[in-house]
Amino acid sequence: MKIVSACLAGIKCNYKDEARPCQKVIELVKQGKAIPVCPEQLGGLTTPRTPAEQKDNKVFTKTGDDVTAQFKRGAEEALKIALLSNCDEAILKAKSPSCGSGKIYDGTFSGRLIDGDGVFARILKKNNIKVFNEDEI
Repeated sequence: MKIVSACLAGIKCNYKDEARPCQKVIELVKQGKAIPVCPEQLGGLTTPRTPAEQKDNKVFTKTGDDVTAQFKRGAEEALKIALLSNCDEAILKAKSPSCGSGKIYDGTFSGRLIDGDGVFARILKKNNIKVFNEDEI
């Protein structure tokens, strides 16, 4: 079983209230092999919402609001779903402050990428769940 970013499964849940459909992820969900989650929504953030990026181990919106607590709460709730469902792999949205794996935006809202993991990707890895992005499947 896999846990996947809901936006990749075609659900309009990203900060712009858009989906980022990935046909391979959609097929996995249809086949009952993947469970879609949006950690940001699970953490209590609205859709649409102000864009956010990580900086100094915290998450801030473009307007300067600290949303670290919501990102952490959402990651923990999504992790519970992954563990209850015996997920051993995740397919998450690349570059996201929640789901990015290996590369995330640098916190300046300039489009610059740095090495790092999103809040949800990091907690999955700590729990021995393999994390891939949509370009790696």
